[in-house]
Amino acid sequence: MTPAPPRPFRIATRASRLALWQAEYVAGLLRSAAPHVEVEIVHVSTTGDRDQTGKLSSFGGLGVFTREVQKAVLDGTADIAVHSLKDLPTESAAGLFLAAVPAREETADALVLPAPAARVDDLATLPHRARLGTGSLRRRAQILHHRPDLQMAEVRGNVETRLKKLDAGEFDALILAVAGLKRLELADRISLELSPPLMYPAVGQGALGIECRADDAETVEMLSKIDDVVTHSRVTAERALLAHLRAGCHAPVGAATRMEGAVVVLEGVVLSPDGSQRMFAERRDSTANAEALGRAVGERLLQQGAAGLIGLP
Repeated sequence: MTPAPPRPFRIATRASRLALWQAEYVAGLLRSAAPHVEVEIVHVSTTGDRDQTGKLSSFGGLGVFTREVQKAVLDGTADIAVHSLKDLPTESAAGLFLAAVPAREETADALVLPAPAARVDDLATLPHRARLGTGSLRRRAQILHHRPDLQMAEVRGNVETRLKKLDAGEFDALILAVAGLKRLELADRISLELSPPLMYPAVGQGALGIECRADDAETVEMLSKIDDVVTHSRVTAERALLAHLRAGCHAPVGAATRMEGAVVVLEGVVLSPDGSQRMFAERRDSTANAEALGRAVGERLLQQGAAGLIGLP
């Protein structure tokens, strides 16, 4: 009797163009690491994808782009879930394990002006009271810290939808992640890269998080082949900072890491929603102590009064 072919290795992902790019990228990594494995993509619709008009906070905020994808893994519809790590809550869903974080793309945000637009030198290019579209409280607070005159407007939808709204005149500018624009081959739309200290990225920005069932030893082993140890250490520090602050991924918190030899340097900022107050902390430690490093930076921020800015008791 001919043995049955091995079951395909199934990747759960959102169905947006960017999410599919990320899933296909991970599929390519897996095919390179294990050429004998057949990989299949499972499309999942999430709450955040279905509601394109409401504010993220109005329907839960945390996990609106990840819950249904995680459920597909837990119920056996898929073997792994691929997330934009910045959307993944720091508290793991019961039964799941963050098994791999591949090498990271750029972490910066981008100022995007209507097409056709050239590169600009700084935020001063934006006229007084310009309309800036962003759905992120973190981005909004940091921009207002430098340009309190700007008018902030909520914008939802995938990257292409946001760009269409911008070019149609609904906004004077947008802020989007450099990583997403590059992955969609839209880097030519970047007018200005916004990096620290002007703009601290979201925790995990530019990185992909790959989850599997915690008891699936075979998949955990396979995913270890595509894990980037340095990137994983860096995002562990960032996520530990966010967790220690008890802040969600949509809170006005930014973090940046870099390597200095074998040492991780972590910088964190917390702002008031209107950008008028800003707190900063920095520490460094070895990659082996990445989680403790994140907690230490978070504690320094709490000692400065960050809880009040985040809205914690």
